[in-house]
Amino acid sequence: MPEAPKSTSPVLVDGKLAEKNKKALQFIEDVTANADQVQQRVLAEILSRSAHVEYLQRHGLNGRIDRESFKKLLPVVTYEDLQPDLNRISNGDTSPILCAQPISEFLTSSGTSGGERKLMPTIEEELERRSLIYSLLMPVMDQFVPGLEQGKGMYFLFIKSEAKTPCGLVARPVLTSYYKSSHFKDRPYDPYTNYTSPNETILCSDSYQSMYSQLLCGLCQHKEVLRVGAVFASGFIRAIRFLEKHWTLLCNDIRTGSMNPQITDPSVREAVSKILKPNPKLADFIENECSRDSWQGIIKRLWPNTKYIDVIVTGTMSQYIPTIDNYSNGIPLVCTMYASSECYFGLNLRPLCKPSEVSYTLLPNMGYFEFLPVNRNNGVTNSISLPTSLNDREQQELVDLVDVKLGQEYELVVTTYAGLYRYQVGDVLRVAGFKNKAPQFNFVCRKNVVLSIDSDKTDEVELQNAVKNAVNHLVPFDSSLAEYTSCVDTSTIPGHYVLYWELRLGGLTTIPPSVFEDCCLTVEESLNSVYRQGRVSDKSIGPLEIKIVETGTFDKLMDFALSMGASINQYKTPRCVKFAPIVELLNSKVISSYFSPKCPKWVPGHKQWCMKN
Repeated sequence: MPEAPKSTSPVLVDGKLAEKNKKALQFIEDVTANADQVQQRVLAEILSRSAHVEYLQRHGLNGRIDRESFKKLLPVVTYEDLQPDLNRISNGDTSPILCAQPISEFLTSSGTSGGERKLMPTIEEELERRSLIYSLLMPVMDQFVPGLEQGKGMYFLFIKSEAKTPCGLVARPVLTSYYKSSHFKDRPYDPYTNYTSPNETILCSDSYQSMYSQLLCGLCQHKEVLRVGAVFASGFIRAIRFLEKHWTLLCNDIRTGSMNPQITDPSVREAVSKILKPNPKLADFIENECSRDSWQGIIKRLWPNTKYIDVIVTGTMSQYIPTIDNYSNGIPLVCTMYASSECYFGLNLRPLCKPSEVSYTLLPNMGYFEFLPVNRNNGVTNSISLPTSLNDREQQELVDLVDVKLGQEYELVVTTYAGLYRYQVGDVLRVAGFKNKAPQFNFVCRKNVVLSIDSDKTDEVELQNAVKNAVNHLVPFDSSLAEYTSCVDTSTIPGHYVLYWELRLGGLTTIPPSVFEDCCLTVEESLNSVYRQGRVSDKSIGPLEIKIVETGTFDKLMDFALSMGASINQYKTPRCVKFAPIVELLNSKVISSYFSPKCPKWVPGHKQWCMKN
């Protein structure tokens, strides 16, 4: 994730920049060396500020700010536990329900509840906290890759759709909130935040125009680019594939110095005109590179001074590493930070490590952190199913930040300044080491998620319900579903969901292809709003595919699992597969394949808000 300065940063040159970096690194040393004291201070600060709020009064805290009372009286909660309070706020109740300070907006989490985005409360001062963590990223990076202030960063950054709650509060993704804030738009000059993309291209709501103009600016300034990136690996690959499809148009713009008329946003055209000048020599260079048979190493070929690629490649994003490596010829992949809609958590203090070894140091000043021990058996899906509610004994098992054990896996539980108390984030982390007294964590996976391409997260229950809805189309043909599983196919860009269906065919009438296409669309219509937004608005997910496999395929799948040591008494068909030999086995048995014929329905906002309007 690209960095941004604190809004109070002065102009930084030479010695001032070195001094700023030194102070930032010392800050990291201080808070990690005194991690538990900082955590106690953060908790006391949160509880004292909000002592009179309804939620804390409801649980009998009565103004106490000590850790023992907090742990004894406040339950560990999920989103569903908080939904009634959040609904009151979104409907206009301005009394201090969760937080003493006014809720300034809702941040829409990519995790879903009942098929809708979760609404995370936030307050104005959280922008300062996010800016603080951004301001630490480049001082850390400078230790490993010096001289980055001498050039620019080419980042593909985008805003997403936003909506308003019934009371008028904005609900939008955390990065959209940040990019639209004065902290980003009006940031003072800092050599570390010198990007090839003008703000106007990032803030353009049309995804095609935004991508086109950002690529055009990046190509025009290709020799100045020292680092490239996007938020997620999937987004970075989409940018390169976009270039594959549109490089002839981009070359024409650079050759003539005039922008394609398809780009109609006047603010984008004005901003790009300051960068775009006629340059036939550069156009010839780009044309020569892009017209080659192979695009291997294209990033280094077009942007020859690139030192690293800044993208998230942990968790489900790791599936994109081979593709990026092919495009980059092994330029280092850097994951700089760990953040979510609920809270910004920490930094990667060893940014040039291998993607498989990325660990994040949680900064104890960002929120109050607790950890629920996780015990799991390694399964096919790499997802973890945990109960949504905890009993008293399990709540007592939660440990503090400085008490986690090396190698143990935990679910992260957070208390924030914005009104979340002992909230289960849903991320499973493994302790990889320590920075002073602060633990460093590998991101293992999201709890309960079986399918994910971009910011979408589909769990097993949701997938089951979607398939159940779809198979109704088979009933008139006296046919039914015998078994199914799924996987994500990232060989296409954008990636797409694949369902493998084995059928019981009872009727004599052949099922026409249009029926299976209807099944595909019904599955998509049944999935959550984040998935549907990815299909309709963001174009980050491709059409869902159903592959019909031979009768007996799932028996062979079980035989394979048993040959690998699975117990016949405990075996059940995995609802998602990632292990390459299993995917190969399934693909070898495919007899026909069908895609969703159109995009599912999607509109910004929650379903109940749309019904009210």
